[in-house]
Amino acid sequence: MSKPVSVLLVSALAFVVSGAGATAQTADGHKVISSQDVKWNPGPPSLPPGSQVALLFGDPSKEGMFAFRIKVPNGYSIPPHTHPKPEVVTVISGTMWLGMGNTADRSKAQALPAGSFFALEPGLAHYVHAEGETVVQLNSTGPWSISYVNPKDDPQQR
Repeated sequence: MSKPVSVLLVSALAFVVSGAGATAQTADGHKVISSQDVKWNPGPPSLPPGSQVALLFGDPSKEGMFAFRIKVPNGYSIPPHTHPKPEVVTVISGTMWLGMGNTADRSKAQALPAGSFFALEPGLAHYVHAEGETVVQLNSTGPWSISYVNPKDDPQQR
């Protein structure tokens, strides 16, 4: 099995489990989640330890739109990586530092405080670092996966 496919399968399983009961669906099919009803679960094994996720909409393991939030502690980093689909990200709280390229260089990363937004095209190598506890919301289409530029950075390889 190829590495991106195995990362996808493990990530998908974690998201399906973490999404149980996270949303309320009304009779006409729309979903509503109040801030106090967001349910946090451990992040998928494809992300460095310490993250939490809350699935808000859809299923990242399947074709179609989805939305989830990622909460990370102060100092949390995700090394350079890519995704196969576009990502639309909003910083909900804290500060996310976003850098572009195959090598993480915090001096070249841009600080994105709460309320900031960024969108990334598929295959664009980037890295992130959190200042303070940080929550971001990621919207995309599935299936979602993450491929690390340096395979040694993949937490599933440790």
